Formats: sequence, C-alpha cells, structure tokens
Amino acid sequence: MTTPDILAVDDAAIERAATLIRAGQCVAVPTETVYGLAADATSGAAVARIYAAKGRPSFNPLIVHVASAADAARLAELSPVAMQLADAFWPGPLTLVLPARPGSAVATLATAGLGTVAIRVPAGAAMQALIAASGRPLAAPSANASGRLSPTTAAHVVASLDDRVPLILDGGATRHGLESTIVAVTDGKLRLLRPGPITPDAIERAAGIRVSTHYGDAIEAPGQLASHYAPGKPLRLAATDRRAGEWLIGFGSIAGDDTLSATGDLVEAAARLFDALHRADASGAAAIAVAPIPNRGLGLAIEDRLRRAATPPD
Repeated sequence: MTTPDILAVDDAAIERAATLIRAGQCVAVPTETVYGLAADATSGAAVARIYAAKGRPSFNPLIVHVASAADAARLAELSPVAMQLADAFWPGPLTLVLPARPGSAVATLATAGLGTVAIRVPAGAAMQALIAASGRPLAAPSANASGRLSPTTAAHVVASLDDRVPLILDGGATRHGLESTIVAVTDGKLRLLRPGPITPDAIERAAGIRVSTHYGDAIEAPGQLASHYAPGKPLRLAATDRRAGEWLIGFGSIAGDDTLSATGDLVEAAARLFDALHRADASGAAAIAVAPIPNRGLGLAIEDRLRRAATPPD
C-alpha cells in the first residue's frame, strides 16, 4: 500500500499535479465547494481511473471544469439563458447541463454517453490553477469513495480514498462545503437537478424565468438515481458467441464486431464502453450482444451500466 503525497497548494505542487493529469492520472484538489478527484476530461482512460478510485457503482455523468465561459462554449452550446446564468454565477458553484457541441473533446465516459455535458467554471484558485497548468478541461467528482460523505478537507480525502489517489493538494477547508447547484438548460427552460449553494430564487432572478424541479426519468447529472442512456436495440449480456442478427461487443479472448478490450483491461473497457454501444446502436444489426465482464473492480461498474442498458423501459 502506497500512501498519497499531500502537498500544500503552491506553484510547485500545482505543476506536479498537472504532470500527473497529463499522464492520465487523477489527483485530489480543493474547489470552493468540496475536494474534487480531477482527471483529464478528454481522455476516456483517465476518466475511467476516477471511477476506479471512487469505486463508483455506475457511470453517472461527471462535471467538467473549465477556466471560463468561453472555454465552456467550445464544449457545449450556451443559449442566451445559459449565458445569463454564466454571467451571473461563473466563476462559482453553479453547474449547467447543456447540449454538447458536435465533436466535443469531452470523453463519452465523462458524459455517460449522453448528448449533454455538465459543465462549470470553478472559483477556487487551486482548481483554476490546475486547469491552466494541465491545459485540459478537468472532470472532477467529489474526492471520496462512492457512497461516502463528501470531503471538505484533505484529511477527509485521505480517510476515504487513502492509497487510491497518488496526490492530494491541501488547500484547507473548502468555502461552501456543499456540492454545486446543478441546472439543466433546455429549450430556454430551467430545471433544478441538484440543490446547492446557489438557490433557485437566485437563479430565477438572474434568468428572469421560473426554475422547475421536475427531474424526469433520465440521469442527466451527478446525484440523480434514474436509469441511464440505453440503446434502441435489444441487448444481450454475458454473450460468449454471436447469434444471428447480433452485433457482438467482445472482451478479452472473445472477439466480436468491436471489442471493449482485446487484452482484458478493465480501464480500457470502461473508456470504450459508451462509444462501443453507440457504434453497435448505429450498425445494421437488429440486436446487440456483449461478452462477459469480470465481476470485480471497474467490471462491477461496467456490468451495472450494461444491466441498466439491457432493461426495457417501463
């Protein structure tokens, strides 16, 4: 067991963290809300390492952190209403769920295969410095094991993740101690997906329109409990061969029309999961089959996601 390095936030610590980010690793960093587990949002493998470190049970969308509204506009489509909220609350603890731009660099694992991206501009100096030094948008859920209390100090991160993260930047206690407010902006309408430091009343005043609290049935952001994106074709799991009319997604020694990982690497499999499902859904096959995935580590999260995708809608 290797204990993580804990460094007070300064230029040298930020550069070391940025080096790890650029190498595809994840690091814990304070924001103004809670401590985040940050990794390169454009790398599926890096995002998969976030899930591995957290032991996250399913691939929920992750919030992508960028330096400015201009940077956000390169990844997502900001409507006039979204720009009003960005002007009012960014940098700050407001996450907007927006349509992803075609060809967006954000890894599909970070968006859970959806056509939207959850994005915010953080106010915390350490996170802003890390974004600048790494030169990448950063996916960063809370730096804690899945299901555990969110961390507001470096000590909380150590207690929850211990040796699962190589570096923790210590910036003291976070300002808000509560995760960001999440709002979906769709067709000029606003829906509150997660309460947080910025209240619905403040959002309504800034936007001049009402904020709905009707979440619907689909996961759009962290902190929701509904089902994920599912393909439009029947999906068969634990398939060891291809049946007539199926597109087979292989794993390990089981080859197929596509593969999650020919070498049986679960990090690679997680990184490729949503892209593979999209390709299968777009194929001419009538149905989809997926090879067995090991019931351990990231395999648990992959299997959870596949079970949800295979469940017919009510």
